[in-house]
Amino acid sequence: MNKTTIVTLKEIELTDPIIIEGLPGVGHVGKLVADHLIEELNAEKIMEIYSPHFPPQVLVEKDSVVRLVRNEIYAYKSKNVDLLIIAGDHQSTTNEGHYEICNIFLDMAEKYNVKRIYTLGGYGIGKLVETETVLGAVNNTELIDEHASFGVEFKDGEPAGGIVGTSGLLLGLAESKNIDAICLMGLTSGYMVDPKSAQAVLRILCKALELEVDMAALEERAREVEKIVAKLQEMEQGVAPATPDDDLRYIG
Repeated sequence: MNKTTIVTLKEIELTDPIIIEGLPGVGHVGKLVADHLIEELNAEKIMEIYSPHFPPQVLVEKDSVVRLVRNEIYAYKSKNVDLLIIAGDHQSTTNEGHYEICNIFLDMAEKYNVKRIYTLGGYGIGKLVETETVLGAVNNTELIDEHASFGVEFKDGEPAGGIVGTSGLLLGLAESKNIDAICLMGLTSGYMVDPKSAQAVLRILCKALELEVDMAALEERAREVEKIVAKLQEMEQGVAPATPDDDLRYIG
């Protein structure tokens, strides 16, 4: 493969859909939300994207069969809102790839008359997070008051280092297409997969879209992570050393 390839699986008619991007990143917050939405809404896969800008690896699935890593587009239709959900295994590993693939997403946005994009991610602060906080960044100031009413916090200059990768670049590039875009970032330690932070982001997203989604699966994963964090804290404090039966494996 020497170029990015788009595989269209199905043509579908949508009414002014909203794009939700949730590719892997800090704490896998965006990916957890996107994958959860796809599962709970029974969204239909309509496109796959393969690229030499993705990591040089394959994933091993059932019966030891491998496949190339990819990004995927899922569609969801309802009476209230139509969605295009961007999910996938990896983001680009090159600067050129980020721009190329983001432009593919924006070409899709123009094709389907998208007026708004939500990009989702985690904001790593390097320590355990006690509160469920979601920060926001926008490419149109008119989005601020609307989303502040849903509980999104907007802080001047935050994140201090900017937003790296698809979640940030889509906001900047969408402005030139006159598409409103907002990034929702759940505060997370950045040390592990963070379903609790993903829950916080999903709650706000559901308010903004007037969407009802069962969160039981995310809640269960959050409880599992909290147990692991509690054990790690005990080990740090020397309260209760781990035993061979303690399962401290990284939860993916």
